[in-house]
Amino acid sequence: MIPHLAILPLPLPYPFDLAFMQRALFAGLVVGAFAPLIGTFLVQKRMSLIGDGIGHLAFAGVALGAVAGVYPLWTALGTAVAGALGVERLRARRKASGDLALALFFYSGIALGIVLLSRQLNPTNVLVYLFGQILTVTSSEVLVIVVLGVVVVAAILGVRRAMFAAVVDEEWARVAGLPVGMLNNLLAVTTAVAVVASMRVVGILLVAGLMVLPVASAQMLARSFRATMLWAMSIGVGSVIVGLVASRLWDLASGGTIVLVAAATFAVVAIGSGARSRTQRLRVLRSQGAAADGLTPRRAASILGDSHSG
Repeated sequence: MIPHLAILPLPLPYPFDLAFMQRALFAGLVVGAFAPLIGTFLVQKRMSLIGDGIGHLAFAGVALGAVAGVYPLWTALGTAVAGALGVERLRARRKASGDLALALFFYSGIALGIVLLSRQLNPTNVLVYLFGQILTVTSSEVLVIVVLGVVVVAAILGVRRAMFAAVVDEEWARVAGLPVGMLNNLLAVTTAVAVVASMRVVGILLVAGLMVLPVASAQMLARSFRATMLWAMSIGVGSVIVGLVASRLWDLASGGTIVLVAAATFAVVAIGSGARSRTQRLRVLRSQGAAADGLTPRRAASILGDSHSG
């Protein structure tokens, strides 16, 4: 037992009163914070689906570890990092577009994983990585997730200004003398690390959702890149907490529930933003003297509704 986790369970309220729920909570909070942090840069770079592609490469690594009798997380980490650097190399050298490079590694990774698992007599031990099972994480796995999370956050926050410039306008960043190649490689590596660290929480198939969905919600709430990062991390952490509570109360799959909470948050924010935008446009019409021109507030609202439906 890891000394720092030997004090579990802590006196927390239901549903986090048991030790396994507290381990899940600690692991989930870490992933819920750093996954959207990475996702903020990926969305800005218009590479939202790279998490999916790297996840399928990590699946090949998990299968390799299962066949070789090695702890799958380490083989998945090596495979994911190598694949992420390969995608970035193809993209940077213009030998393939970002989407095409991602597709090449995407399908190759999952095909390799299937072939390797065909050599396994009992491949069910990899399902916890494919679909995630945060409620069964061990103390050692929590420690690994925390260490990888600290590495990801420290690396990104240490170069966040230069990274922001590189993802917003790569050509301008080159002209400004920034090491764009190094920054792109760093983003690729940290994305791979984030994907592997998130496998036991939400699973390979859903890890991209936890990277992207909180960012999509945050973009509608924030007015700056920094605020978007903070909102995305808050939504990610909140989704983990609500998802764990729901999975304990109603005996649901925890990984899928966490991502569904993030998706529901996006739907609520989108509806609220649409209503707020409509209200602001109506106020503008009124402030421009709509009533003085013979356009009553009720008529203005009607026209506004017609423009939305059109």
